Amino acid sequence: MTPLLIRNIGLLVTNAPDVPGQLGMVEDAAVSIRDAQIVWAGPEDEIPVALRRSAELDVERRAVIPGFVDSHTHLVFGGDRAEEFSARLGGASYEEILRSGGGIHSTVAATREASVDDLLAQSVSRGHRMLRSGTTTVEIKSGYGLTAADEVRILEVAGRVGEDSGIGVMRTFLGAHVPDRGLTEEDHVDLVIDEMLPAAAPHAEFCDVFVDRGAFSVDSARRVFEAATGYGLVPRLHAEQLTHTGAAALSAEVNAASADHLDRVTVEDAVAMAEAGVVAGMLPGAGFSMRADQAPARMLWDAGVIVALATDCNPGTSYVESMQFVIAVACLEMGLTPDEAVWSATRGGAKSLRRDDLGIIRAGAAADLVILDAPSHRHIPYRPGSDLVWKVVKSGQVVE
Repeated sequence: MTPLLIRNIGLLVTNAPDVPGQLGMVEDAAVSIRDAQIVWAGPEDEIPVALRRSAELDVERRAVIPGFVDSHTHLVFGGDRAEEFSARLGGASYEEILRSGGGIHSTVAATREASVDDLLAQSVSRGHRMLRSGTTTVEIKSGYGLTAADEVRILEVAGRVGEDSGIGVMRTFLGAHVPDRGLTEEDHVDLVIDEMLPAAAPHAEFCDVFVDRGAFSVDSARRVFEAATGYGLVPRLHAEQLTHTGAAALSAEVNAASADHLDRVTVEDAVAMAEAGVVAGMLPGAGFSMRADQAPARMLWDAGVIVALATDCNPGTSYVESMQFVIAVACLEMGLTPDEAVWSATRGGAKSLRRDDLGIIRAGAAADLVILDAPSHRHIPYRPGSDLVWKVVKSGQVVE
């Protein structure tokens, strides 16, 4: 792999202090890359002589930031739910749609019916669009299969999305998304533990459970996590979205990597999460799409909880692929500052995925960068709706 020197950077966001909200900005900067890793970053007039003998990319005073790390998506699915979206705009609630056989159940049916080739083609297209708009790593959940064979098929497609699109992928098993039609909650949990987990665990790094009214209880989630940790999977949770269930407190109890959504989270929950080091996954696209009040990101941040921003890309409640859009909504509707939002969309996402090498620009980190067609990262929320990505570098290679 040819060494690459990115130079003439007007403003470089490094996140190198590795402290929430501190961007470690360097003006008049350069970044040296070799073998998919960053080997040096700093002021251009301090570039070591040996590193000057590299292919150069002159970014003409543009801003450079770490690649976005989208830590919560449901990227592999069949069909769409545009009619459901229209029904919600007409007054139907999410739970009414779910009870009538729509919502997640309709996507499960469409995903089961889709061929592997169709699922892969659609998902790779989404991955390509995400990568070109600055997302260099994405978490992908299963959960639209609800049988052992279908859950494994989704996770296998998710792995191929990374291979075929070039985006980095981490996978999460979400067999406990909602109880499959015809099964009680207890019967579905038994199915997850006895059949799904043994089959799916080799294809995932994390295990997620949707804890909420109409989905699973705290006690059911605890059973799933006890089994999942035996397979080496790290817990994640859909928590406190529609109602307060105690899921955030459970996330602290089980040492989860993250608890996401958190629309109904309390100050007491936030204190427990902060003490346990659980990352709060904020999904502003979901609140925006469902015309709901946004989760209290400002409260969580001020309570000392590490915050990550993610798209929650899914066909029903947040068909959002752009982390740039997510940053804008987080600033305009959640109360985060531009610096906090960009940190949460990069380093915060990496911490949610427990990746020390992502979302940061320093020696030894992955060479995943975004070059903005703007002088500052603050233009992302300032200009919502604009795609400000000029070029993306993934694993040291300029994405074409």
